[in-house]
Amino acid sequence: MFTPPAPGNPPAVRNDQVDPHQCRSGAPHGGPAGVWATAGLFDAVLFDRDGTLVHDVPYNGDPRLVRPMPGAREALDRLRAAGLRLGVVTNQSGVARGRFSSADLARVNARVDELLGPFDTWQVCPHAEAAPGEPGCRCRKPAPGMVWDAARALGTEPTRCVLVGDIGADMTAAGAAGASAVLVPTPATRPDEVAAAPAVTGDLRGAVDLILRRHRSALAGPAPGVPGRRPRCVLVARPDSAGDVLVTGPAIRAVAAGADRVVLLCGPRGRAAAELLPGVDELVEWRLPWIDPEPGPVDRAEVDRLTARLAATGAEEAVLFTSFHQSALPLALVLRMAGVGRIAAISPDYPGSLLDVRHRVSPGIPEAERALSLAAAAGFVLPAGDEPVLRLRAGADAPAADGALPDPGYVVLHPGSSVQARACPPDLCAEIVAALTGAGHRVVVTGGPGERSLTARVAGGTGIDLGGQTSLTGLAAIIARAGCLVVGNTGPAHLAAALGVPVVSLFAPTVPFGQWGPYRVPTVRLGAAVAGCRHTRATTCPVPGHPCLSGIEPAEVVEAVRLLGAAPTAPPPVAALPPLAPALAGVEEVRS
Repeated sequence: MFTPPAPGNPPAVRNDQVDPHQCRSGAPHGGPAGVWATAGLFDAVLFDRDGTLVHDVPYNGDPRLVRPMPGAREALDRLRAAGLRLGVVTNQSGVARGRFSSADLARVNARVDELLGPFDTWQVCPHAEAAPGEPGCRCRKPAPGMVWDAARALGTEPTRCVLVGDIGADMTAAGAAGASAVLVPTPATRPDEVAAAPAVTGDLRGAVDLILRRHRSALAGPAPGVPGRRPRCVLVARPDSAGDVLVTGPAIRAVAAGADRVVLLCGPRGRAAAELLPGVDELVEWRLPWIDPEPGPVDRAEVDRLTARLAATGAEEAVLFTSFHQSALPLALVLRMAGVGRIAAISPDYPGSLLDVRHRVSPGIPEAERALSLAAAAGFVLPAGDEPVLRLRAGADAPAADGALPDPGYVVLHPGSSVQARACPPDLCAEIVAALTGAGHRVVVTGGPGERSLTARVAGGTGIDLGGQTSLTGLAAIIARAGCLVVGNTGPAHLAAALGVPVVSLFAPTVPFGQWGPYRVPTVRLGAAVAGCRHTRATTCPVPGHPCLSGIEPAEVVEAVRLLGAAPTAPPPVAALPPLAPALAGVEEVRS
């Protein structure tokens, strides 16, 4: 679990500390509106100052030059009315450069507070940029120190904060702290910063609209037509890959909090991840030809067997989770034939009588929140005390007592992916391992059974090669003890998020980062966000040379690991490491 490396930061909280089964004594399903309400996704919104709240006047030490951005006051007051606390996090290197005094800075900030405040916290970095090769201070953005400090001052966690800014350094600082982020570009914002941002709006009003929409997305009273009783059994479906199953975890916990029994329908690619989720009482594994990426032919007898199997679960209701490009309607038809009385799903297509709750979602929101909003529309929300983060069942990351892992604090690099377009070039991964070990980190290289040659090539003579030696549970045990995971946009990134382990995301832009990046965990994104494959969902790189990832410099990865707080440790000789316990070995290949 990640703990920010700074004095006085809030204590770390394990992601597996809340058991949804212990939350099942909450309000009955279908109770009065408001019974299910939680505090929402966020507690606080943090703002960059210059270029975001007020017009950017370089090195401004004169309060008379302060001019609020259009609509700023109204936007901030809407957030205050929603019960959110507000703060400012601002780089002010003019103090260190001698362009203005600390007293001048205080007067300018007081004027901003007079026009737009009151703000609940001000965090100011007075330092200049570090010299090349020097680590710099902990507070100057893109470092996350001011975000940590603002969250602590406001009595919350960075994951419950949103940072609104106008340049890439704001986005990186937010991500490295584990906060959400919204970019409001100005003429000074570079196109690559716009492309890389997790969310972009045209002005502060739009940013506030987005924040409030996300804030409320998982809150709901009962949907119309919900009977005033608690369902005995609800079937939830996510018949997809491991990463897809993991990001649906918060929504499944929401259903588990409002039902006596939860059955999860998953596919073979997601079975190992499904076994790690809290709140699931029974698993049904089935390869659905309208979901599986390598589908077989549709067979009537097979559909009849599926219908009978689903009927045997005794489910009274079903909540069908899908990605934006998938249809829930074929499964809804099967469930109708199985006698399920109430079905909820996201569907842009007309469902006729197949759905009782047809939910619609704005594009681009994080996948976990998309699923949570569907659960809420169906009448299921997370109870108080269960944060909407990814989570594994208690003990899922525990290594066998007779096994051995490297001492905690190492860096894990997972070079593979089931989708070629998302995989970092092997030679670059090998260079990253060499750079990290050269910087004093121990590096563990992981991969599935079919990736042994890849991991051996990447580990070289300095990394610890565990390719093909772990099940998904074993991989969880390895990642849980890491200081950081370096990985593409594939399943282990979401596994790290479920364990609260920071991620250096080598993210190919085939899908939107704001939707599919690691959720609510400290993350630094690397890679070119402007590329020919951007948002194409390509599975094979369409551009020769894989430019979105091949341009990453190993030194960038070393710096990202530093920003995330993973401290270098002296690597032991590879030969001195004992073998992994048998319980960590397995045959599953980790898929995105």
